[in-house]
Amino acid sequence: MGSIEDLDYPQIILQYSSGFLVSKVMFTACELGVFDLLKDSGEPLSSDAVAARLGTSTTGMERLLDACVGLRLLAVELTQEGGLYRNTELSNIYLTKSSPKSQYHIMMYYSNTVYLCWHYLADAVREGRNQYERAFDISSKDPFGAMYRSEEEMLKFMAGQNSVWSICGRDVLAAFDLSHFTQIYDLGGGGGALARECVSLYPNSTVTIYDLPNVVRVVKEQFLPPEEHRITFCEGDFFNDSIPEAELYILSKILHDWDDEKCRQLLAKVYEACKPGGGVLLVESLLNEDKSGPLETQLYSMNMLVQTEGKERTAAEYSALLKAAGFGEIQVKTTGKLYDAVLGRK
Repeated sequence: MGSIEDLDYPQIILQYSSGFLVSKVMFTACELGVFDLLKDSGEPLSSDAVAARLGTSTTGMERLLDACVGLRLLAVELTQEGGLYRNTELSNIYLTKSSPKSQYHIMMYYSNTVYLCWHYLADAVREGRNQYERAFDISSKDPFGAMYRSEEEMLKFMAGQNSVWSICGRDVLAAFDLSHFTQIYDLGGGGGALARECVSLYPNSTVTIYDLPNVVRVVKEQFLPPEEHRITFCEGDFFNDSIPEAELYILSKILHDWDDEKCRQLLAKVYEACKPGGGVLLVESLLNEDKSGPLETQLYSMNMLVQTEGKERTAAEYSALLKAAGFGEIQVKTTGKLYDAVLGRK
């Protein structure tokens, strides 16, 4: 039940109704380069100066900057000549492209791709399937064919995923001591950020990124330096091609893309390929066992509906999938961040 205050004036309902406005303010400031400009300028700037340098209207930019102040993404100092704006420390770290922990690319993916799919959320709920057909006029039967519908889209998706691992990767890889696994396959490893975190944390390991041929080509060209010899590549489709033998398989944000049957098929193949004594590490955002939260994971599960064939699951549900494939000694570690870890052993 709501409190007396909520029932008298629905503050929380009003906040929820304007939630997408908050997101778009932040996305727009990122897209226009506001945070990058203010970081590079080395000094606070007026709204007129920001507008002139970024080629926008003065009235629009002033409102955008003030909204960012309200969101605590910018700070403003009032002078006789007017307001002077600067980044907050949070924005410098997470919203500027040059920062090692930048979330810029995932913001742009959400703004230009995810946001458009969510316009059809009601249709997704009615039909129980993703909405690429309505959002982008392309077939929804192959979710990753839709996500990778052009090289530009593939780059945006992979850069966005790399952004996530820059702030969550080490936590999920350190959730268990993986140092005794020296031969690791990162299935669907995409842009390679998690593989890089892995060889950094476990320097005696080698990681092979197993992904589609066009993904591997783009990773080699755009994301991984050629001098990183501890990371290698294997081209393949893990549903249709063989999976090579390894000691540990990492499936990060893979199973949540697929229904239970496809998850069982994939895990059975992984179990068959896995060396005795080896294991599989699932990296996923875990729902509470009663599915009462966390809210972020509940929202991610809605996103799986509009973009994929899958859903977010509880630790018990992932454990059941692992057991059905033959894995045992299953352990679960929550990180307190977006993604958690589940380890199963053969």
